[in-house]
Amino acid sequence: MKKIFLSSSFKDVAPWLVHFVGENLEGKKVTFIPTASIPEKVKFYVESGKKALENLGLVVDEIEISTATWDEIASKIRGNDYIYITGGNTFYLLQELKRTGVDKIIAEEVNAGKLYIGESAGSMILSPNIEYVQLMDDVQEAPALDSFAALGVIEFYPVPHHTNIPFKKAVENIIEEYGSQLNLYPISNAEVILVEGDRIKVENT
Repeated sequence: MKKIFLSSSFKDVAPWLVHFVGENLEGKKVTFIPTASIPEKVKFYVESGKKALENLGLVVDEIEISTATWDEIASKIRGNDYIYITGGNTFYLLQELKRTGVDKIIAEEVNAGKLYIGESAGSMILSPNIEYVQLMDDVQEAPALDSFAALGVIEFYPVPHHTNIPFKKAVENIIEEYGSQLNLYPISNAEVILVEGDRIKVENT
């Protein structure tokens, strides 16, 4: 059964993870992928997310998929207990996931029931297609990306940072442009989307 925890700002909703997982997190290993943050100037959320995971007792096993070897990446994602992908540029993230083939491993593991934790770009990447994200992220950061088809692990489209600066206007534009075409799930920094099998719910901290 799929078990997915999607956030805008993980540090703001981290306590929900304990309730959602329903098991002791102490000592569990999480594969931490910061790749989306590479093109970004502002990256504080990477360290904040890492610290929030460690505060829950998790062991953070970081891997940069744009530079790591295939064997390193595959063994960590398959061997560790959970997967975490940070925020940043969603297009760059997708470009690197596809280039390395890591998109397929992640989709397989999550579909097989491994807990996935996404933050911002890490949440949107699971949707069927990230074309809608153009109103939030710069697509030019991913010159080698030839398709917006994403991981397709979920059938809806998360829209992080709803009502939050500095993305307030971008989110409004996405809702206006795509609201009638896509099953959008806007969430603020204080909300989380919890997916268990076919059940989807939004919780507010």
